[in-house]
Amino acid sequence: MKNPFLKTSLGMYLNYFMLGMINIIIASNMDNLSDRYGVTIAQISLLVSAIGIGKLGALFFVGRLSDGLGRKPVIITACFLYLVFLIGIPTTTSYVIAFIFAISAGIANSLLDSGTYPALTESFPKKASSANVLVKASVSIGATLLPFILAVLIANDIFWGWAFFGLGALYLVSGIYLMFMPFPDHKAAPAKDEKGEETVETNFKQEPKIFGEGLAIILIGFTSTALFVVWQTWLPKLGTDFIGLESSQAVQLLSYFSIGALVSVLLLAVVLDKYISPIMVAIIYPIGAIVAMLSLFVVESYGLVLVSTFLLGLFTSGIFQLALSVMMKLFPKNKATFSAYVNIAASSAFILVPIITSALVDSVGISMTLVFDIVIAVISVILAVYVLSRLNKVFGKQTKQQ
Repeated sequence: MKNPFLKTSLGMYLNYFMLGMINIIIASNMDNLSDRYGVTIAQISLLVSAIGIGKLGALFFVGRLSDGLGRKPVIITACFLYLVFLIGIPTTTSYVIAFIFAISAGIANSLLDSGTYPALTESFPKKASSANVLVKASVSIGATLLPFILAVLIANDIFWGWAFFGLGALYLVSGIYLMFMPFPDHKAAPAKDEKGEETVETNFKQEPKIFGEGLAIILIGFTSTALFVVWQTWLPKLGTDFIGLESSQAVQLLSYFSIGALVSVLLLAVVLDKYISPIMVAIIYPIGAIVAMLSLFVVESYGLVLVSTFLLGLFTSGIFQLALSVMMKLFPKNKATFSAYVNIAASSAFILVPIITSALVDSVGISMTLVFDIVIAVISVILAVYVLSRLNKVFGKQTKQQ
């Protein structure tokens, strides 16, 4: 029998396809926005922080809204909030008002997450992991396409704001479309699977410690997000001011970064748990990112820059989701509570990283974004190695299942 929620899921994936574009649309238009609002590039980067502020603040209530009102109204509300953001950013000339619009986008992000992930899990209970992996794939595809859309606008001397307006129109269509789509009953009792998942069973050799490995995973939630946010925020500017690329070439670096992120998602969907554990990926990926970042200090070939950018996308994507999965395995009786801690750490990174990096860029130079991210990657590796050592004790060296 055909799944009745298949058409509904298409609308939800469309939302994340567009979110992939929104994630990089400010970074791709820093010069345009700076001219429009009459502020510095560093101040424009703080709009990313504003999105993080909205997302973090909303995290404290959106979960209850989703559980109380249902997934459908929460997701539809997110669509219309994104519409406000996308119409407002290119039309206002006030930096303060733009900051408020950015906060609304952060709230929309939290609403979208709190409604979509549970809705997909409830729509496809036997394939929940795969359904959620497709969310990340949708984001990466959207982020890959946006630089090419912007290149077309530039080549034809079309107002850059039309990229915002086009996305706004799509969110309007998506919101209306989802109004007429069925959603699963979010209050229905979850059915037990063949393994009896509702009965929490653990095989701990030692009890996990929230102020030990738990805290380390929460910090990985911050560092893994920070690794990604630096590049979403500064990659085009790094391309022009540090590597010496033309503006159109620098914006397209985001496409190669996003392609790497997409490959990472697809790769992890195939190899994770079968061949490698999540925590080992959390160790290997930041090491790969460090190598890719160091190469940007020495490479002069545009081709090698593209390869390095692709590898950065590959090695900075998916770590956050893996941290969540390890946290839920360690604390299965309080999954939602401990997952929220990791999400709050990630949202804090969205706020703090643009503030820190913009101050570094203003005082030292654009190259400090690379130095900052290398330090974050080193910290991430140290945290993941510590978590691995604790997992060996908690589970008795069954790390392939962790």
